Amino acid sequence: MKRRTFLAGLGCTPLLVFAAPPVMAPVTPRPLQFPADFGAHPAYRTEWWYVTGWLETPDGKPLGFQVTFFRSATDHDRDNPSRFAPKQLIIAHAALSDPAQGHLLHDQRTAREGFGIAYAKEGDTDVRLKDWRFVRDTDGRYTATLAAREFRFDLVLAPSQPVLLQGDQGFSQKGPRREQASHYYSEPQLRVSGSIERAGKRLEVKGTAWLDHEWSTSVLDESASGWDWTGVNLDDGAALMAFQIRSKSGEKVWAHATLRDRDGHLTQYGPDQVAFTPRRQWHSPRTGATYPVEAVVRTGNAKWQLSPLQDDQELDARQSSGAVYWEGAVRVLRDGRPAGRGYLELTGYVKAMKL
Repeated sequence: MKRRTFLAGLGCTPLLVFAAPPVMAPVTPRPLQFPADFGAHPAYRTEWWYVTGWLETPDGKPLGFQVTFFRSATDHDRDNPSRFAPKQLIIAHAALSDPAQGHLLHDQRTAREGFGIAYAKEGDTDVRLKDWRFVRDTDGRYTATLAAREFRFDLVLAPSQPVLLQGDQGFSQKGPRREQASHYYSEPQLRVSGSIERAGKRLEVKGTAWLDHEWSTSVLDESASGWDWTGVNLDDGAALMAFQIRSKSGEKVWAHATLRDRDGHLTQYGPDQVAFTPRRQWHSPRTGATYPVEAVVRTGNAKWQLSPLQDDQELDARQSSGAVYWEGAVRVLRDGRPAGRGYLELTGYVKAMKL
């Protein structure tokens, strides 16, 4: 589940709008329909396509990577016929986790939708922000192409499993009230191939990735400050997703987890069956935030130990989405033995998140 704060000050010129704000669509249970639901849902307030994964270089070096495109509906009058009206914002983040660097390399962009420069198309996945693009082909493969300040990604992500519907057939509860929910599906165990470029050197890479696509209008409870989320590609072909919403006092507001085993059997875990227990913390020298970068996630009777590829995987996105959070590659152990690799996202540790 991804992170996802859209505040004032996104680099757009302030506009005076006198019309009533548009009514955003509420999230209600419904069957997801593909390929249409691979595409954008502009009637909802917030949406993101969130890709995280592990790569391996030819010499066996592990790298973590992240690519995220956001679409955010503004409060601008939707009946305004002007092509310049900022009805939707497109925001993009990209990050590379290389332990040899000692910290996360990342970049960010934002623009109002329009003129073919920035868009999130309906009907199937096709999102773009200038020369950054994430698109789904008719055969189900995704292509991620972007040139950041310190690196470049040219990656192809091929599905190896069916879509994983989170929650109740894609209706994912995020709080005690029914309206605190999103439509949410994942594509775990994506097979990654392609290349990255760093410091003028191009490397062929391969690996595995996890894709989340989520859209909502009202998610967080008023008492919530942020969330802890993990998506894990397990070594035996299974997939694990778990999250908890935290209150401003640090208590659990809501939680959920999904485990799909290698045979396709699905197990859902409710709030009382999911817990995140910190084991080690890291203090950011830049923001002063303290993050539980090593943790044990309990789902039912199972315990999963998460350990970071490197401690400093803090992402400062205040120039685009307004948020600062920790988002990094983690190794996963079960009963002390290697079990998989995934990503951990920790939000609301600098200040409370707002969607």
